This record gives sequence, structure tokens and C-alpha cells, in this order.
Amino acid sequence: MSGESVELTQGLRLLHDGPVTDAYNLLLLAATASRVTDPALSRMACVHATLAAWAGGDRDGYRRALDALCAPAGPQSAGSRSAAQPEAPRTAAPHEAAGRDPVDAFWREYRDGMRCVMNGDFRRANVLLRPVLGILTARADAPGLMSAGTIALMLGDLATARQVLGVALATARAAGSTALVPRVLEHLAYAELREGSYHQARVHAEAGLEAAGESGQRNVVAGLSAVLALAASIAGGPATVAAHAQTALRTAHAHGLSQTSTLAEWAQARADLGHGDAEHAAARLAPLVQDGPRQGHFGLWVMVVPCYVESAVLAGHDVDAAALIDQYAVWAAMGADPQAPALLARCRALVSSDGRTEGLFTEALAEHEKANGPYEHARTQLAYGMWLRRRRRPVEARPQLRAAVLGFEQCGADVWAEHARAELRAAGDTLTTAPETGSLGLLTPQQLRIARSVAEGATNREVAQKLSISTRTVEYHLRNVFTQLGVRSRGALTRLLGAEQPGHF
Repeated sequence: MSGESVELTQGLRLLHDGPVTDAYNLLLLAATASRVTDPALSRMACVHATLAAWAGGDRDGYRRALDALCAPAGPQSAGSRSAAQPEAPRTAAPHEAAGRDPVDAFWREYRDGMRCVMNGDFRRANVLLRPVLGILTARADAPGLMSAGTIALMLGDLATARQVLGVALATARAAGSTALVPRVLEHLAYAELREGSYHQARVHAEAGLEAAGESGQRNVVAGLSAVLALAASIAGGPATVAAHAQTALRTAHAHGLSQTSTLAEWAQARADLGHGDAEHAAARLAPLVQDGPRQGHFGLWVMVVPCYVESAVLAGHDVDAAALIDQYAVWAAMGADPQAPALLARCRALVSSDGRTEGLFTEALAEHEKANGPYEHARTQLAYGMWLRRRRRPVEARPQLRAAVLGFEQCGADVWAEHARAELRAAGDTLTTAPETGSLGLLTPQQLRIARSVAEGATNREVAQKLSISTRTVEYHLRNVFTQLGVRSRGALTRLLGAEQPGHF
């Protein structure tokens, strides 16, 4: 094994199961060492170095790795193309007619497009990266499809990201790529979260955790745990969210995973807010959105701003949110987040005190109609309904609050649905549907199904067969059920469910 292959192998291993700064340095060494002898392998190392820099929140390192992609190299031998690299276009293109190497042109467009993403020029990024995305998708292999899905995700094209990553997952599974499957699932679950498809995100993240645990990819496990924490933050109890978040943060702190730690902290703050603890939510989020050493990931912190603004307002904090909202306005104008224009109008409505509030809420609701995202849409309807009710306009508040309840139910946001029901009752109305009462209200629908089956005497294997999931997934959920309900045995669970729902069994 050559020196550069050792560096590359170690760098790739650490990228998924070790400190990402170490992975970044090894991968750049591998890129430099193979630049002349194997340009394709060098480029592969550079691409993975960008992934390490992104995971670690190293903006400058990301740019250095991008620059290294197209550093001058010697002539490439016919057999030196790495199988992991995108193939050149099969048909002639304008740059070929001009005598340019299509492989070189591909990577320059990729590099320049990602530079535009980093600089916030998403209009130019789309022009450069759409052909790259098309070439990668046409390859129809799992690594190329995952790369294409990731590009679509960064461009804010969530529908394409989900579609391409779904095909990548099927392709990886069909090829038996056990190491790649959990990484595809992580990207897919995150894309589903971005789009507000929390049910699907939870299912894919749980599948990814099972696959990543078997292949020893702790960084991927941490990322998937952060996704689960975000999904649980709208549906489960604080204990479930905290368990997922702490699993994510233990590895994130040890391995320098800035993206994962930002998502995990955000999840805990959302859980606090959903359970009425705006004070703690604002305290968690403030460091992430403000300048300083604790600021969140460079590519994600701005997405936390709407949650922070709402938390600070509800907590009664006397904060000047104008500068943060202005920064969020820049992000919203980039077009990389379809829901951002609606969230921007909501933020402005929450802090408005000059008579524009109602118009801003109306604007936010109109923007929500342009993008899929039932959870955030319902959050705006709830905020608007609360604002109307507190101004003694209950008749106008009720339609907003009813819509909020139904929207939260649609995406499984049980915690928020109960919050909206309470506001609706305070406005003098109610809905015929009602949540589980007592401690069972802490459980997600899947956890409740498993708990009931176990209480009826089913073994873990029988529950798995009944619900078409793996035994490991049953065990995982059951541990969370025990934590949520404060029980230690199957017998205690049976007694608790019998007491809360007499006659159910």
C-alpha cells in the first residue's frame, strides 16, 4: 500500500468515525501526495476534505479544500481515474468543442459553484451546479447519486434532494453497500426534516442508526441522533429529546462535529419552547446566533434565528432582534430555503410594535402557501391566533388556532398540537379530537403502539413482526418508553397502561 493510500484510507475512516480535523488534514495530505500521479484520486480526497471541513464548521478549511480540487497537476494516465469520481460527459459539450478537458471543466464548475454557495450567491450557484447535478445523477451509482442529492439540498431544492437521495438509498441497498447506506439515510432524513416531513425523517433516521451502529460509524450515529432529537422535539417528551441530543453531543464534542452539535442544541431548545419553557429555549439559542466562540455552524446558525426570536419574545427578553432579523432577511433572499420568506415575515410580526403586525402575519401565511412545510405553517397560524386572542379578538383567532391544531397533527407534532388546543379552548372553542391523557401523552405514536403490544404480552420479536420493523428498533423504542414513563420492567409498564386505560386490554 502506497503512502498516499494509507493517508486516504485513514482520512476516510476518521471522517465517519473520528475527529474530523484529523480527517481533514489527512485527506488534504492524500490529495497533495497524489496530485501528479493520480489526479482523480487527489480530487476525491479533496471532496472528502470539504465534507470534513463542513462537518467541523471550518469555513476557511472548506475553501482551501475547494481550491485544491483544481490545483495544477501533471498529465493524467488513462488508467488513473478513480472509480469513485464522476465520469466525464458522454456527449460533446461546448467546452469540449473549445478543446477543454471535460473532466477538468466538470470540477471547475463544481468548485466555482460551491464557492458561490459559500458566498451566498445561490443564483450563480444554480447555474454552475445544475449541470454537475445532472452528470452525477446520470451515473446512477450510489456515491454519485448521494453527491447529487447533497448538491440539491444545499441549493434548497428539497424535492429533488429527497427524490435523488431516495434513489441513492435504493441503489446502495441493492449493491450491498453497508458502509454507504447509513450516510445516505443521514442526508435523506435531514432533507425530510428541512421539508417538514417529520414522520419519514424519523423512520429513516432510526434505520440509519441501526445500520451505522453495525458498521461502526460514530460520527454518522451522532448526526442521525441529532436528526432524531429534532424530530422528537415536536412530538416526544423532553426526556426523549434529551437522550437523543446527548448521544449526539457526546460524539460531537469529542470529534469536533459543529454541524451535529448545532442541530442537537437546536432540538433541545425547540423541545423547551414546545413545552412552554421559552426562557430556557432562548438561553440555549442565544450563543448559537450571536457572534463569539459558541456561535453555531457557519452554514446552519442563521436557520436557528426564527426559533430564537420567538423564544426571546415569549420569554419577555428585552433584546434587539433587528440585526439578527436583517441577517435572516439576507438568507431568505438567497432562495436556499423555500420556507425562509414566511419565517422572516413571522419574525418581523413577532417583534413589531408599529401597527404592521397583522399585515406581517398575513404576509407570512401567504408565503407559507408557496412552500411545503406543515409544521412551520402551523407555527405561524398558532402565533397569529395567540396574537389575536390576546387582543380580545377570539372569533378571528379561532380559525387560525383550528388550522394550527390540524397542521400539527398532520406532521405528528403532538406537543405543539396540545399547545394549540389549549389556546383554542382559551378562545372559547375546541376540537373533537383529543390527545392521549396522562403520561401516555409523552409517547410518540410508534412508541405507544410498541408499549401497548408489550403490555399485551408480546415479545420484542413478535412486536417487530407485527409492526414490520427490526427487533433492534423495538428495543430502542422500548428503552425510550421506559425512560419517558419512569418504569423499569415490562410488568411495571403493563400495570401503568392498565391503570391509565382501564379496560383497554
